[in-house]
Amino acid sequence: MTFWQRLNRARRAWRYRWRYSRRKPQAPREAEPFSGPVIVLGSAPVSTRPAGFDAGFRLIAINGSQAAAKAWGVAAPDVTFLQFNQVEGKGDRAVAVRRVLSGERCGTLYVIRWPKGMDQLKAGLAAFSYSYDRLETIDAYQRSRLAHDVLGRLIVEADNDSKFSNGLTAVFYALANGATSVIISGIDPGSAGHVYNDLKLERLHSGTDAKILAELVERGFPVFTADRHVAEKSGLPLWTGEKKKEDA
Repeated sequence: MTFWQRLNRARRAWRYRWRYSRRKPQAPREAEPFSGPVIVLGSAPVSTRPAGFDAGFRLIAINGSQAAAKAWGVAAPDVTFLQFNQVEGKGDRAVAVRRVLSGERCGTLYVIRWPKGMDQLKAGLAAFSYSYDRLETIDAYQRSRLAHDVLGRLIVEADNDSKFSNGLTAVFYALANGATSVIISGIDPGSAGHVYNDLKLERLHSGTDAKILAELVERGFPVFTADRHVAEKSGLPLWTGEKKKEDA
């Protein structure tokens, strides 16, 4: 990175911190806090039904990962996080997400960084018949507040290299809302491709995600993976179901 690139990044970081402090964002909250284990299901090509999975688990789906949840017998995730460009975007990834979500539903739907009005958002979701019990939007600074509430520090998203993924947003959301354990499945920072298509598109923010997950584990947060291959590569503890028994 050249001197000018470092300088520009520092300027963007300063602006981000200034806007964050001015806006004083509030983190999104569950109407009823979680009181047990929460699964965060991503859309990596391989995901695993967590050991001991039953009605006591809550499930958060990321973008099109609801397709994998259906195989577990989950008709509707408790929460879905959807990136804004999946609603009206013309790219292959967005089209694939809408295809698998067509006619489906969830409990609370959070659309991340939606740049338009709520009426247009509702119309966009209705165009592919996706329904929900509650609809909310989250801007970049509310995402940062979630991380801030959990880690006690601000993650400055000055550029694409410093941003964390929607999957990590869901992990922070679960922790901030009382999850006794957070089990990730279908989230593999080292993988390419998605379970809902065969495009083999590169996964974004993988380096930042891996560092944050390592920090969470090092600091003792109850974050696990249900995917054995991810545990072996990343150092995340493998979920065996024992923690749920301890919490019961």
